[in-house]
Amino acid sequence: MRLRMPSARVGRADPADLPRLGAQAPDSHPEPAPPMAAAPGVDTDPAHQPAAWQVPMGVRTASEWSWRLLIIAAAVLGALYLFAYLSEVTVPLIVALLLSALLYPVTRFLARNIPRGAAAGLTVIGTLALIIGALSFVGSQFTSQFGDISSQVGQGVDEVRGWFRDTFGITDTQVEEWIDQARETVSSSGGNLGQTAAQAGLTVTHLVAGFFIAMFALFFFLYQGEQIWAWVVRLFPRSSRDRVHSSGVIAWGQLSAFTRATILVAAVDALGIGLVAALLGVPFASGVAVLVFFGAFVPVIGAAISGAVPVLLALVALGPVKALIMLGGVIAVQQLESHVLQPLVLGRAVRVHPLAVILGIAAGVVVAGVLGALIAVPLVAVLNAVGHHLLDGREVPADLARELEEAEEAG
Repeated sequence: MRLRMPSARVGRADPADLPRLGAQAPDSHPEPAPPMAAAPGVDTDPAHQPAAWQVPMGVRTASEWSWRLLIIAAAVLGALYLFAYLSEVTVPLIVALLLSALLYPVTRFLARNIPRGAAAGLTVIGTLALIIGALSFVGSQFTSQFGDISSQVGQGVDEVRGWFRDTFGITDTQVEEWIDQARETVSSSGGNLGQTAAQAGLTVTHLVAGFFIAMFALFFFLYQGEQIWAWVVRLFPRSSRDRVHSSGVIAWGQLSAFTRATILVAAVDALGIGLVAALLGVPFASGVAVLVFFGAFVPVIGAAISGAVPVLLALVALGPVKALIMLGGVIAVQQLESHVLQPLVLGRAVRVHPLAVILGIAAGVVVAGVLGALIAVPLVAVLNAVGHHLLDGREVPADLARELEEAEEAG
């Protein structure tokens, strides 16, 4: 049989369309290919697929993260509520924990020669004697200088009035009007004096009770701190006890470093500001130094408030010029703290970025006021160190490893 080529009028033929020798003619009605078997466990029903196909993977992942974060936030809020509800107990425990981190080396040094219980008791008694002695010194200085302060304050007020009158054009009549308005405001709230007095009495009662709870807890933290921590670790599952144990030792190291660095920074602040106040003749200079020392334990806020006290004393007792000089001295000391002491001492101790410190303090003030500002920096430092230890797998430092071994032997 002779094959005919397509005519040129129709067009050039594609060689792929030409029949091959030995090839069978194509069937005009081919059989349908058998359906491919679905992979096991895969739903091939089209009615069940569109819902999954229409939600992008990013949205699904975001939704799963969202409800998990909501649960975590609810747990954190619940913990904060319990903390605030039991503040009469939780606050003294936190104070005792910070004090124990500071005083633990003293107890360990004394325990080399005397029993551990006696060493802890002497540490607590010595701390109380130091605090009471500082407060008594401030009180005696205030009492002895009260007469001089009163006369200086009267002269200073007259100088301030004259300065305001000459500088801003404020007359004595306007000042008297402002004083009268302040008196009227105070007298208008006199109906709530009973309630205010009752609240003040309740607050004093809570402070006294919290003080004794803190001292009692401090004694046992110093005496049996390792045994208490070992008991806490045994509350966790066996598989996670090692990580919990090492995380606790790292947190303890951060607390100890923070308290020691804060003591050094507070001492330098008190010495610098107290020296400037004494050179200028500011009344109550020694009490100002003690106030600055205790105020430095609250980062940023405490330094600002305690630094304003000598400036106000200089203003009302010595006049605006020496008040400005005192302000310059306070700013110089605080700049020394911010740019030298904080980076070299506190920064190396806790290794937290200054922005994290400021944000932590702001959040602490919003959540718990002054107490929140006090514990914000050590809390951020502890969370940072423990987070790196758990997520990055960092090893426990050698000095902290020895404390971990002591705790394991005690447990």
